[in-house]
Amino acid sequence: MSFTLKDLEAVIEARASASAAESWTAKLLAKGPEKCAEKFGEEAVEAIIEAVKNDRAKLTSEAADVLFHLLVMLKSRDVALADVMDELARRQSQSGLAEKAAR
Repeated sequence: MSFTLKDLEAVIEARASASAAESWTAKLLAKGPEKCAEKFGEEAVEAIIEAVKNDRAKLTSEAADVLFHLLVMLKSRDVALADVMDELARRQSQSGLAEKAAR
């Protein structure tokens, strides 16, 4: 069985209630949604840099950081992964070009 984003969301949920002294996730969430968003942005930029450099191993590692910090940021604003997945599913009913034009 492979590790899923839903599994990662459950890990983040469990760590969110831990002591900030014992958990990076709890510590980051304690700093508030703005800090969570900032950290997500930092990780996204790092992933972009590795993509441009064409370093597959580092891009893989940075992409994992991006997914983790995206879910922490969502948690900080009480947005469930299921809501994001529902939105993605809704968008599949039309082409990407049509969806973008409708925004």
